[in-house]
Amino acid sequence: MGVGQFILRLATVAVAGVAVLFVAAAPKHGVHVEKEEWSFQGFFGKFDQAQLHRGFQVYKEVCSACHSMNLLSYRNLQEIGFSEAQVKEIAASVTVMDGPNDAGEMFERPGKPSDHFHAPFPNEQAARASNNGALPPDFSLIARSRAGAGFGAYEGADYIHGVLVGYREPTAEEKAKMPEGMYFNEGFNGHHIAMPPPLSDGAVTYEDGTQATLDQMSRDVAVFLTWAGEPNYENRIRTGLKAMLFLVAFTLIAYAAKRKIWANIH
Repeated sequence: MGVGQFILRLATVAVAGVAVLFVAAAPKHGVHVEKEEWSFQGFFGKFDQAQLHRGFQVYKEVCSACHSMNLLSYRNLQEIGFSEAQVKEIAASVTVMDGPNDAGEMFERPGKPSDHFHAPFPNEQAARASNNGALPPDFSLIARSRAGAGFGAYEGADYIHGVLVGYREPTAEEKAKMPEGMYFNEGFNGHHIAMPPPLSDGAVTYEDGTQATLDQMSRDVAVFLTWAGEPNYENRIRTGLKAMLFLVAFTLIAYAAKRKIWANIH
């Protein structure tokens, strides 16, 4: 076997092994979620900043009433095109508990860009008490936790969008099996969800004039939450592409060197 053939076979085995690992690690949600088209898919994909801004608006005006994002700071919003002044204004719109001060007391102050996103509830017990015993999940990694391992970041966006547009009235048979206080959702695992439909047409008024339909808002917030779960996603994809190009070039150079070295040997 020549050097070139050996390298090719080795690369094939490695790629196959990685694929098996990713398939094995992919979560099983037990529901069918439609595959959507997203601007950030593929090696040349990128986040649409206008859509990220709209998604943040949906989160801020609707989702943040119940769902925290403890791993994201307000200053991170500059990474999606918000100016420093805008970030300061957004942060200052919330009240943060800080301290202790010189007197040993806690005090309230306006938020700063360095603060993490303001949590809607002071603790888990308060969150459950306000939601019929259900604990609203933190949204920092919600897209990543619903995505296939590694390559399938867009699967998290599919899942979020599928849940937000998946509410419908249950049939009589389905309703008979539903626990009290639950809602039927085709995109949610088990189809019974404690969260009432959070979005409906016109739930927000987009600052850029985009029509706020249920589908549009669901897509926008799904993209924002995907970015929030991995702000360096685009850089990771670009790095992966560069690494693959390097490996291809190295393989070709190694094969050419092998041909030259062994050309006169019979």
